[in-house]
Amino acid sequence: MKYLTSVGPRSISAPDYDKVGAWQTRFAEIDWVPWMIIALAAFLRFFLLGIKPPHFDEGINGWFVDQVMKNGFYRYDPTNYHGPLHFYVLLLSQTLFGRNLWALRLPVVLVSIICVWLTMKFAPFVGRTVTRMAALAMAVSPGFVFYGRYSIHEVWLVLFSMLFILGVLGLWKFGTPDYLWCVGMGVVGMVLTKETYIIHLGCAIVAVPVLLISNALDRPPDARPARQSWDYVDLAMVLVTGIALLVFFYSGTFFHWSGVKGLYQAYAAWFATGHEGHGHEKPWHYWVSTLIVRYEWPVLAGLIFCLSYQRFKNVSLRYLAIYGIGTLIAYSIVRYKTPWCIISFIWPFLFIFGAALVIVPLRYRLATYVISATLLCASLGSTIWLNYFRCTTDSEPYVYVQTYNDIYKLTDPLFTLVRRNPVYYQLTGHIIRTSAYPLPWMLDDFPHIGYYEQGNLPPKLDAAFLLVQEDRIADVESKLHEAYYTEPMRIRAYQDLSKVYFNAKVFKDVFPGRRPEFKGKGPG
Repeated sequence: MKYLTSVGPRSISAPDYDKVGAWQTRFAEIDWVPWMIIALAAFLRFFLLGIKPPHFDEGINGWFVDQVMKNGFYRYDPTNYHGPLHFYVLLLSQTLFGRNLWALRLPVVLVSIICVWLTMKFAPFVGRTVTRMAALAMAVSPGFVFYGRYSIHEVWLVLFSMLFILGVLGLWKFGTPDYLWCVGMGVVGMVLTKETYIIHLGCAIVAVPVLLISNALDRPPDARPARQSWDYVDLAMVLVTGIALLVFFYSGTFFHWSGVKGLYQAYAAWFATGHEGHGHEKPWHYWVSTLIVRYEWPVLAGLIFCLSYQRFKNVSLRYLAIYGIGTLIAYSIVRYKTPWCIISFIWPFLFIFGAALVIVPLRYRLATYVISATLLCASLGSTIWLNYFRCTTDSEPYVYVQTYNDIYKLTDPLFTLVRRNPVYYQLTGHIIRTSAYPLPWMLDDFPHIGYYEQGNLPPKLDAAFLLVQEDRIADVESKLHEAYYTEPMRIRAYQDLSKVYFNAKVFKDVFPGRRPEFKGKGPG
């Protein structure tokens, strides 16, 4: 006999009703908090992803990818201070999704979201509440969101340094082969990303004896390391895999074997740059006084709590505090400081911030909740203001050598023509100025654009369009013969003004009713 259960205007059979009930039960049992944190992180990083033009470094990275397409491999340069992994991932993204800003930024956005997810994987060591607070703080952090929307290497360094430390803590607490792989692949990933991996490895090693001294002074319950269950075969597999990956990428996928020597050659130039600054020198207190105090309030709270790390009854929290302080000191000593490096070393302080909810005495717990919520809301507000309203405002310390929207004065008319007829990709253009990035990447689909620096000029100056540096305008205009629409343009801060010229014959339909602002000498 078939029983029917009434549900509103329709009726379903009892077996179907049981299935619906079981599905509802499973749905209710799902822990949605981690997914909500990850969803928030994804929304903040994907929303209006193309709102700002390509950054100077993004343009360089994109140009490197174009060279990989042309040469068939990445030619590692030890003076570039960055490993090859990022370029190959960008190559895959642009191959799948085309040469556009979203494809350029997509891999880093995904990695930034994965970092939030990975934060919650520290739960076996510091507790679920701590990791969720840390993940939420990372999800809404102005720095992690801002630079998680840039196609630069630092987010990869965050991912692999977190994976490395996760493995270290896992070997201490559990000693299983899985955590040995985390250590190995974390180290390999850092080496493939950026030469500053040496700082993180050094600080991680130095933190061990400091931790042992701390444990001797006040022994926490989990101070005794676990018995290791991995063997020499596991270690050999990790080493072989890691070496193979390093050789594969640094050798330009076996087409540029001299690139492998760059693994150690890079440090001569890197140490010189770190000591001298090369235009990016900042005072030792820059990270705290200029960036953390202004943007990263949960990080600041975690940093303050690190001063009393000896009170932590958890060995993993102690280690994270020691490691975090060590990397902050190391990065403060280096004179070369660019603001995006901050995300490489502030993530441990987010765990200490989260730990406040469990280490503060119970009588102050309500105040701790209120203060933590206030700091997170302030962080979210700062993230929204920075990323969607002031992302190209160079008075913001995080907005560093960012390309201005002025650059669209050049690119918009060009792409307007291209959308009408792809034949306009064959236009001839002259970029007569130093440091024109990100234009070489943005305009790489135009094969007849020349770039001229240090007094060089093309044999024939008249072209479909020109971009001319301010101190060369008079010389260039004296040699032009045709009529042009002109616009003043500044690519980014710390750069003099430029002037863009559009040939009136070519662009008359793009600027209807407008009269050319410059007329040359007539037929040459």
